[in-house]
Amino acid sequence: MNTQPLWRAWSRARAGGACAGLAVVTALSGLTACSALKPTPVTPSVLYRLEGVTTGAPAAPRARPGASMAPTLLISTPQAASGLDSPRILYVRQAHRLAYFAQSEWVDTPARMLAPLLVTALDRAGLFRAVVSTPTAVKADLRLDTEVVRLQHHFDTSPSQVRLTLRATLSDNNTRQLLAQIELDQRVDAASEDAPGGVVAANLATQQMLDALAAFCGPAVESWRVSTAAAAGPAAAIRPAR
Repeated sequence: MNTQPLWRAWSRARAGGACAGLAVVTALSGLTACSALKPTPVTPSVLYRLEGVTTGAPAAPRARPGASMAPTLLISTPQAASGLDSPRILYVRQAHRLAYFAQSEWVDTPARMLAPLLVTALDRAGLFRAVVSTPTAVKADLRLDTEVVRLQHHFDTSPSQVRLTLRATLSDNNTRQLLAQIELDQRVDAASEDAPGGVVAANLATQQMLDALAAFCGPAVESWRVSTAAAAGPAAAIRPAR
């Protein structure tokens, strides 16, 4: 903004008295207002994905149990505990006090990012004839319900740690009978004391959790196969999982 007219107005004000002085004050106020109206630049957030750890190696062939006895698994939409229903990345510096990184976020909520990972991991485990997720019209034998209880970067330890906790419940989808339940808690040291270091640790914790979940499902699925074959009578052949 050109300030030369303001200088001339100030010179006239010295000779013209209070009215002219008021005009100069008004002009200066307008100049201040122009500066205040300029928008403050906003730094965009850096977005991160939760996708486990990709080794780049091709997936190993799946060892399926006998097709006649292998169950179909339905994975319901993962639920999220309070504070985890947004894409913001949580961290902890003091016990019981949660905070969010200002310029780092997940691309989606942790529960939504976890949903396809559960399907892929359990399908590769070779325990099921098929693995599907809700919503679906497929009639499934077993159902897996999950809840993300905790996903946060703890700076109250040295080195800092990412803690991921998942509660999982496996049940018979037809009888609603509970087959097994577990709470998986993974803790991974962060490589650096910042959001990028926490994201790397979170992805490693996710992969460990997926592996632990597949291992948890194995005995419960085998128990279901045995009981189902027994209920079907002696004519039903039980083919052990390989």
